[in-house]
Amino acid sequence: MNKAILGKKLGMTQVFSPKGLVIPVTVIEATPNVVVQIKNEDNDGYNALVVAYGDIREKLVNKPREGVFKKAAVEPKRMLKEFKFDDISNYQVGQEIKCDVFAEGEKIDAVANSRGRGFTGSLFRWNMRHQDNTHGGNKVHRHQSLGSGPGIGKVFKGKRMAGRYGGTQVTVQNLEVVRVDSERNLILVKGAIPGPRNGVVMLRNAIKA
Repeated sequence: MNKAILGKKLGMTQVFSPKGLVIPVTVIEATPNVVVQIKNEDNDGYNALVVAYGDIREKLVNKPREGVFKKAAVEPKRMLKEFKFDDISNYQVGQEIKCDVFAEGEKIDAVANSRGRGFTGSLFRWNMRHQDNTHGGNKVHRHQSLGSGPGIGKVFKGKRMAGRYGGTQVTVQNLEVVRVDSERNLILVKGAIPGPRNGVVMLRNAIKA
């Protein structure tokens, strides 16, 4: 069965396994997602769910989205997200997807936007080595060499240089669900998940498990 849910990254902590081992976990607050539209191959050419997530004041919802929520008879939400599934027979409009859709020990993939760091130098962006701090009076310790060799006189395409770093979609595969708290809508995932605190994360069943 295809499964996915949107949640908010609260941060990291640690829990203890039954054997007393310390497990680092990322805490995801996955409040119920509501299905507002079901797409199928006959009408749209592919199978997918459109789910709504996050609270929002009704006056902040624009007219097009307001029509989507009215058609589905669902209260307005902050986000709309499309999940492409092969099998959508188990879902219907108005259905809530809760955190207990995943179980402890299950393998999942986490998709989120990484933290944006703005314009950074090549050392920080590509983890390059800086030049010597001593021995010869070198004054350009963080300077990047652009030369490609004598007699060439150009910079080859794909050269790792300074530029915008972060703020891109990152997928971490085959993470393990350590604990599911249905009362507080929490999912504890083993290891780190990309994105800033309070950022939106999509959890789905692992593709390569």
